[in-house]
Amino acid sequence: MLRSAFALALVSTLAPLALAQQQPTQPQVKVNVLNVCTPSPAEQKEIASALARVPQEPLFGIDFEVDRGRSVLESPPGFLQSGAHAQASSDSATADWVRIRRDFAVQALFASVQYSFSEDAENMNEVLVFRVREPKDLMELSIEDSASAVTTPAAMLATDTPATHIKLERFGKSSVVLARCPGSPQGPAPDQSAYEPLFHSATTVVARYRRLLGVPEIVPEDLARVKGSAGPKRPAAKSKPPARGKR
Repeated sequence: MLRSAFALALVSTLAPLALAQQQPTQPQVKVNVLNVCTPSPAEQKEIASALARVPQEPLFGIDFEVDRGRSVLESPPGFLQSGAHAQASSDSATADWVRIRRDFAVQALFASVQYSFSEDAENMNEVLVFRVREPKDLMELSIEDSASAVTTPAAMLATDTPATHIKLERFGKSSVVLARCPGSPQGPAPDQSAYEPLFHSATTVVARYRRLLGVPEIVPEDLARVKGSAGPKRPAAKSKPPARGKR
């Protein structure tokens, strides 16, 4: 009787311990908060270095790509993945877009450049992405700008639209981001005058690559083709021959 009571007490003691060992431990979640409005001096230096290494007169390879299409705005279109900062209108159903990609023939740092233009009922957005050939620390550099759709794409592309977002994707590290930060009801806009040289440099890069990639000619023409297309046409149904009457 005493032995049975001791065994029961031992089981009661070890059961919670065994249950606790079986339950998987919850992984720790690490949250990185990016200071996009006022990056540190070290981050500013990284942004300036990446912008300075963009080739001014690149040698492009033979391969190139020009795509166009229309995407539903329930989720960001695939071509805007590198430009997630671009905001889509909540009341717009679709966005028309054009994408241009070129490879660099000989370049120490960057392997390719990709330009994307999207237009919905309210906004027009540009995203320019440079991907690194052999990522070690830096993986890619992206620059974004936007304008209201009250003007035309051709008019927007005829002016140097100020850059609003600069992002460095880094290997194994958090991204480095500099963005234009407007004011809010809770407070005024932060003083970003110290970052104007970086915004100006990014704006110059976008303007230069518009010209190098033939954006002012390609984008308006391809957008017009998208607008003029109602989507893939269904094949016409084959008409059946009239039934022969019995003689």
